[in-house]
Amino acid sequence: MQNKFLLPLALLSFVLIGAFGWKVYQDKERVYELTLATGTKTGNYHPFGEALAEVVAQQNPHIRIKVIETQGAEENMHKLQANQAQLAIVQNDTAAVPSARVIASLFKEVFHLIVSEKSGIQSVADLKGKRIALMAKGSGSYSSFGFMSEHYGLKETDFISTSNSWIEAGKLFSNGEVDAIFRVLPPGSDLVRDLLQNTRGRLVPIDQGAAMKIKLPYLEADVIPKGTYKADPPVPDADLATVGVQATLLAREDVNPEVVREITRILFEYRRNLVAANSLAAMISQPGGSGGLALPLHEGAQAYYDREKPDFWVANSDFLALWLSILTLFVSWLWQLRSRFVEKQKNQADQFNLAILSLIKKIRQAKTLQQIDLLQEELFNIFQQVIVDLDEDRIDSDSFQSFTFTWETAMKIARERENMLRDLRLASDNL
Repeated sequence: MQNKFLLPLALLSFVLIGAFGWKVYQDKERVYELTLATGTKTGNYHPFGEALAEVVAQQNPHIRIKVIETQGAEENMHKLQANQAQLAIVQNDTAAVPSARVIASLFKEVFHLIVSEKSGIQSVADLKGKRIALMAKGSGSYSSFGFMSEHYGLKETDFISTSNSWIEAGKLFSNGEVDAIFRVLPPGSDLVRDLLQNTRGRLVPIDQGAAMKIKLPYLEADVIPKGTYKADPPVPDADLATVGVQATLLAREDVNPEVVREITRILFEYRRNLVAANSLAAMISQPGGSGGLALPLHEGAQAYYDREKPDFWVANSDFLALWLSILTLFVSWLWQLRSRFVEKQKNQADQFNLAILSLIKKIRQAKTLQQIDLLQEELFNIFQQVIVDLDEDRIDSDSFQSFTFTWETAMKIARERENMLRDLRLASDNL
């Protein structure tokens, strides 16, 4: 009688063990496919998203990110809410949706208002009666302009706006068909640099960032540093007041926390790989407070940020409180150490910038294409060393950004010198 029940019980146990083992195997081998909503291909979000997808695939083949082109932040939020995307990059001043959660702050962006010399525009308020090229509705840049113009007392009927890609806007601006262009871009953007250097355009200050922050707390008063877009004569010719926001990576609340934790880990632990693919990755940081956008951190991202929190601190909180008075004595000493460390980082970055300036002088004096090739190789070697120093915290992200401007300028001068030498050689061969 006992054998009659033992056999079915054994078979049931075998089936349950097999099913559990199969589930564990499937979970281990499962490939998670996620869609990342970014922006237009000519903007910054889409290239950054492609770099992220590439590095994530390299470091974890079980996570595949499909990058899609969109009109920008507002559309990305809608796609996130509708589960048409599981990840999204948005400006942190974008109206949030309930399903969105924060993973990380990616990079800084600032308002750029570019006007033609003959437009007579000296301030945002002067846009009244003017023609301005904006990004498409649904983009964060479009929404930012709407908020800014409203702050300065302008209504939609006070100006003529068109929605254009950057290329289209640049053509209209060059032909005098629009008086201004507004975009939210990282400081030092190549798009803005090329436009300012090839047209009679200039930047207009947006000097009420602190006031705008009262109504929209995620905005920050910021500046575009003197000489950001040209060194001599400097463009702008003085530190230019503007408004700053943060590009932020979001995930849907229901995305597997382990997957989000792994993406967060790759963002920070393989930052050097990301920087090699897209220099904006140098500014990736953990969000402060609630992560911006009045949204909490995603459970998976929070798990990564809390990875090193030991139980010791909680279990011994009363004991540790006794040491607060002792630690206070060391505050000034630690502050001095920190100041020295920051100064050391700055000195290291300054050395790299001086090396680049020296190479620029040599490039301008180069007489042969071989010399140009050798100098370009030196530039790449310096860039590689800077990446290593950035990863090992010998320089900070601000210094890296400053270096990047100098390095890109040197590369541009090298290309121009190379083209000139080639033209001279062709002219000589044709004589």
